[in-house]
Amino acid sequence: YMGGAEEGRFAAAAAMGKRQHQKDKMYITCTEYTHFYGGKKVEIPQSNFRRLPFDHCSLSLQPFEYPVCTPDGTIFDLLNIVPWIKKYGTNPSTGEKLEAKSLIKLNFAKNNDGKYHCPVLFTVFTNNSHIVAIKTSGNVFGFEAVEQLN
Repeated sequence: YMGGAEEGRFAAAAAMGKRQHQKDKMYITCTEYTHFYGGKKVEIPQSNFRRLPFDHCSLSLQPFEYPVCTPDGTIFDLLNIVPWIKKYGTNPSTGEKLEAKSLIKLNFAKNNDGKYHCPVLFTVFTNNSHIVAIKTSGNVFGFEAVEQLN
C-alpha cells in the first residue's frame, strides 16, 4: 500500500488529462466543411447585373420602334440591327453569323394605355412575363395563351 500522498498525486494527474482528446474526431462536421474548408463558396456580387426590359433593343439598349428578333429570340430594333449586319454580318449578342433575311418582324399588340399586351388574354406584358413569338407570322403572345390554346 502506498501512502496517501502518492494516491493524491495520481488522482490529480488523472483529473487533469482526462478526456482532453474527446473532441478530436477523425472526420469534419458539415458546419466545419461549409465554413472553413472546401464547402465555402465565394459569393459573386450580382448587384451590377440588370436584365434588359423586354421592349428594348439588345443593341442600342433603348426602347424599340420596329421590333425584330433573331431565330434564337433576341430582340433588336430594325433601324439598329440592319446596319450592324451589313457591317459585321454577325449577331451582336452571340457573335454567330446572322443574315437580315433570318430576322422575324414582331407584331406586338398595344392596349388603350399604349402598353404591350397579349392579344388573346389581354394581360399586360411585364419584364417577368414569358413572351412567345410565332415564327411564321411574327405575332407576339403570352406563353399562357399559347399553352391554353394548344
